[in-house]
Amino acid sequence: MPRILIADDDTDLRTTLRELLSDEGYDVNEAESGEAVLTALNNGASDRPSLVIMDVRMPGKSGLDVLRELRGSLGSQLPVLVMTAFGGSNVAIEAIQLGAYDYITKPFDLEDMLATVKRYFDWQELNDQVIELSSRLTGGEPEAFIGNSPAMQQVYKTIGRVARSDATVIISGETGTGKELVATILHRSSGYARGPLVKVNCAALPETLLESELFGHEKGAFTGAIAQRKGRFEMANKGTIFLDEIGEMTLSTQKKLLRVLQEREFERVGGSITVKVDTRVISATNKHLPTEIDEGRFREDLYYRLNVISIHLPPLRERRDDVPLLVDHFLHKHRYTAGSDPARISQGALQQLMDYDWPGNVRELENVMERAVILAQGTVITERHIDFTGASMRQVINVPQSLREGKSLDDLIQTVERQAIAEALTQSDGNQVAAAAMLGIGEPDLTKRMKRFGL
Repeated sequence: MPRILIADDDTDLRTTLRELLSDEGYDVNEAESGEAVLTALNNGASDRPSLVIMDVRMPGKSGLDVLRELRGSLGSQLPVLVMTAFGGSNVAIEAIQLGAYDYITKPFDLEDMLATVKRYFDWQELNDQVIELSSRLTGGEPEAFIGNSPAMQQVYKTIGRVARSDATVIISGETGTGKELVATILHRSSGYARGPLVKVNCAALPETLLESELFGHEKGAFTGAIAQRKGRFEMANKGTIFLDEIGEMTLSTQKKLLRVLQEREFERVGGSITVKVDTRVISATNKHLPTEIDEGRFREDLYYRLNVISIHLPPLRERRDDVPLLVDHFLHKHRYTAGSDPARISQGALQQLMDYDWPGNVRELENVMERAVILAQGTVITERHIDFTGASMRQVINVPQSLREGKSLDDLIQTVERQAIAEALTQSDGNQVAAAAMLGIGEPDLTKRMKRFGL
């Protein structure tokens, strides 16, 4: 059974909790102070507890002091359940910000404590299944799930909680954050896992073709319909349909999709026979759908049907601490030759990667690292091997989304300037004299700006 460490200066409370949890089969140890907690945690990995239940106020080092020290070493990998008499106060909020798994307010009912502990271990079991499934589905290389940042821990927690559910899920996040992988994991761990996973990119087809693609058509329904054709919903019966870029769907198609979600039935294009389906629907978008609703481009009733469960994947710039882990992973994945050792990376090059905003997210990072390994011929990657002038640098800036993310006018101007310089360098094949001429600035000025932007 899992090992639990109870830390509180109240001997009676420790004894009560020890008896409660021991009766449930847990292996329980005690600590009377913050210093004793740190000592217990430094005894070695074999003796490390699976969960720490710790009071915020203790003599010497407080619970918050312990969390601060743990954050720099074990970090969020060690779950801590905080006990506090100030639930909802700044103390509880700070504990969560410092990486505590959850908190429980004193005085508490023993059954509540037991339920909270069981809930954590249930989630941990589901979380382990998510990671295992991710590894299995990607050949042992789950790029989207590499990272120990608080943002990714929250993603793991949400996926773990809904993994066995058959509820409709909407996944939001920028391009390249791993939305399709999350959909695959949710399908494989749901009650529909024995059925097919059918994927549809709603942005890749015009409205007339999308409707036929989703719902099928009868022979003669339109020019070129020479035979009856089943749609993706019909193909996904007893399985899952993944609707990627759902925000690109027209209002007319949205109305028909709403009926499928409500009634679990539809008619093929040009047909009158009702087709019934039992299909789980998972959708994804890189748009902010509430804004799309306000501007009349997305149906509010459909949004609430799709948004039973919401999973948001953070952009890479919001979890920069995960970049070194991802870099190490991609260095092992992309080797110069099949039999060569992984390339190494200099501290300067790694810092350059840490400072970059990654508009293309994890997908762009992998592309940059694969290119860097080739340019360095599998040896040591330095700053000169890091090339950010790929296609993602030439994308159009989404001003509304940038403003929602809190970017200032200066931020936007710098982004435009950086992309313009990168594009000029690309078009001039790296010739700085020609690039400067394109931009209408002097070569020394271009060199200064390139240095500032890490180009």
